[in-house]
Amino acid sequence: MALISPSRRLRRTPFSEGVEAAGVKAYTVYNHMLLPTVFRSVQEDYRHLKTAVQVWDVACERQVELRGPDAARLMQMLTPRDLRAMLPGQCYYVPIVDETGGMLNDPVAVKLAEDRWWISIADSDLLYWVKGVVQGWRLDVLVDEPDVSPLAVQGPKAEDLLARVFGDAVRDVRFFRFGLFDFQGRSLVVARSGYSKQGGFEIYVEGGDIGMPLWNALMEAGRDLDVWAGCPNLIERIEGGLLSYGNDMTDDNTPHECGLGKFCDTQTAIGCIGRDALLRVAKEGPVQQIRPIAIEGPALPPCDRWWPVLAKGKRVGRVSSAAASPDFDTNVAIGMVRMTHWDPGTELEVDAGEGLRKAVVQPKFWI
Repeated sequence: MALISPSRRLRRTPFSEGVEAAGVKAYTVYNHMLLPTVFRSVQEDYRHLKTAVQVWDVACERQVELRGPDAARLMQMLTPRDLRAMLPGQCYYVPIVDETGGMLNDPVAVKLAEDRWWISIADSDLLYWVKGVVQGWRLDVLVDEPDVSPLAVQGPKAEDLLARVFGDAVRDVRFFRFGLFDFQGRSLVVARSGYSKQGGFEIYVEGGDIGMPLWNALMEAGRDLDVWAGCPNLIERIEGGLLSYGNDMTDDNTPHECGLGKFCDTQTAIGCIGRDALLRVAKEGPVQQIRPIAIEGPALPPCDRWWPVLAKGKRVGRVSSAAASPDFDTNVAIGMVRMTHWDPGTELEVDAGEGLRKAVVQPKFWI
């Protein structure tokens, strides 16, 4: 396999030293940064994530900061989710759409104050879209990328580990809420959230200089909890139906096609740039939608392209993510399937590049 040539365009993170010392075996590039993808093996990392606790370098989840009198107005312009009831201290999962209703990103919005927000983005250059909106509408808001690097702590023992570093008050943080906690004289945002279904937290490390001190403190405090360096796990995220922007959805897809309609309050999200387009989509309904698919046969190779989904030889969708699941003894997959074939139990075929495989649409994701 070819190596990635390092350069200033491919940024290291405040935690790269710890990641390398832990024996990272593979990276991907995400928001122009290195994101670890494997430490021991995808299967070993998967099993450990479900039983213990891991520390993830997810600094690639860059923040777009909105600061100023029009910050709340701008945030509502970006998403069809109604944010009027959102309070400081809350985090919302928010589809970000363009004027056609197409998905530009699916980040978490962190409301620090009425006039200050962070948008914790997936892999796309959302910063430039937001800056363009500000200039086009002449809004009174400063938009930039702050020196904030998330560090995730995930797994069933995550709360115990965080309590040892930040104190027992961290246990009181509710799901998709955050609190401010002290580390070495620095006040850090700690949210109960993360890109796994195993439970955990994300620490928004403001100031790269304390990245490694925090990493080392977590590793030291978690020795008897069997803490590992880890990363978002392909198998576990597919089992849980956690979508990957750029893989499972693009700007050609609406939130309704991605199964994110429950995060769209299109009737009341006044001011959303894509509102008119999404009102039409909501009325007519999507013609294709994300579905969990079980694929028979031996373990599949990495899904580095969209695999055609067929019914009687006719293409009716695509598989965008797939992996062999040890816990469910099948290949689990995320697919975009046409409405004529998306009902649970529908039998399909998937062309994974080495012959057709039998597949079945599932009633729900596995975890």
